[in-house]
Amino acid sequence: MNPRTTSRLRLATLLCAVALPCAAAPEPAPVALDAGWVLQAVARPAPSHTPFVELRDSPMLKKPLRLEGEYRRQLDGSLVRQVNAPYVETTTLAAGEAVVERQGRAPRRIALQQAPELAAIQAGFGALLAGDRDLLQKTYNVHASGAREQWTLRLVPRDPRLAASLRHIDLYGRGIELRCVESHPAKGEPQRTLMAGAAAAATGIDDAAALAALCHGAGGAKR
Repeated sequence: MNPRTTSRLRLATLLCAVALPCAAAPEPAPVALDAGWVLQAVARPAPSHTPFVELRDSPMLKKPLRLEGEYRRQLDGSLVRQVNAPYVETTTLAAGEAVVERQGRAPRRIALQQAPELAAIQAGFGALLAGDRDLLQKTYNVHASGAREQWTLRLVPRDPRLAASLRHIDLYGRGIELRCVESHPAKGEPQRTLMAGAAAAATGIDDAAALAALCHGAGGAKR
């Protein structure tokens, strides 16, 4: 090979390295998903909190009701759901009961034994935030799918009483971030709660289809 040809090849290689696309390097294969990894990734030591956006639909409403607030896990293990808009309401799950407080009304107390869906919420969120797989599996059968970069956990109730009203819950996330909780009741449409980055991306969005897309992983910055 003459010196001129060699020089041209070196120049072509240099241009390829710093400017031209040339042959793309293969992307690394997604890391296989394990439910235990997801639980450890999304665990947050108490006290912790995360914002949420929820859209509730009902035949009694002219348009879906958008709720904004945050979930908090307290040092004592209690779970608090704080609604800040369009009204203010605090629901605290602790010591075997749910206490619902709204301004101008007397607190309502509900025994979790009489409301298996509330007990399931406490067990589910408490176990998720604590990264406690054994506790979660006492209430649900847990199925993982996807990859660490974008994953889904499906929680299927073990208790027949709960299963009569709740078919399953799907959790959607990216990496260490839990972004959406989608509950599928035995009857009716799914209810979606967007959290963390997905809640931030939902600012100003009231369209149910757009929020569903955010819940399922479309849109928003990848973390």
